[in-house]
Amino acid sequence: MAASLGQVLALVLVAALWGGTQPLLKRASSRLQHVHEQTWVRQLLQEMKTLFLNIEYLIPFFLNQCGSLLYYFTLASTDLTLAVPISNSLSIIFTLIVGKVLGEDIGGKRTFAGMVLTMTGITLCITSSVSKTQEQLSTV
Repeated sequence: MAASLGQVLALVLVAALWGGTQPLLKRASSRLQHVHEQTWVRQLLQEMKTLFLNIEYLIPFFLNQCGSLLYYFTLASTDLTLAVPISNSLSIIFTLIVGKVLGEDIGGKRTFAGMVLTMTGITLCITSSVSKTQEQLSTV
């Protein structure tokens, strides 16, 4: 089963929501290092309180979960051999891009080369799948 352009765009949006929110969640959850309690139960409760009362954490978390919900709905009509590579590999690229914008060290030339190779592979997958869909529509 080939994917339509709308399904591919939904998967790219999933990747953007997943990958784009990871550096933001990492940054917002850094406050957990300052939470110290005597028992593990109190530690857990204090960490949950720290995270869920932090708007800097809640907004990226909500967007990340929206990406998961969109992924779930998109999987109902998309071929897994296309959905998994697009969403997972592009989310890594979005993570690197947003991390760079936030000032994180993402690596050097090898990281950039990996991003180019990943984009090339995903482009081939998308082009192949969308052209199959268009061929199927033209024969009907």
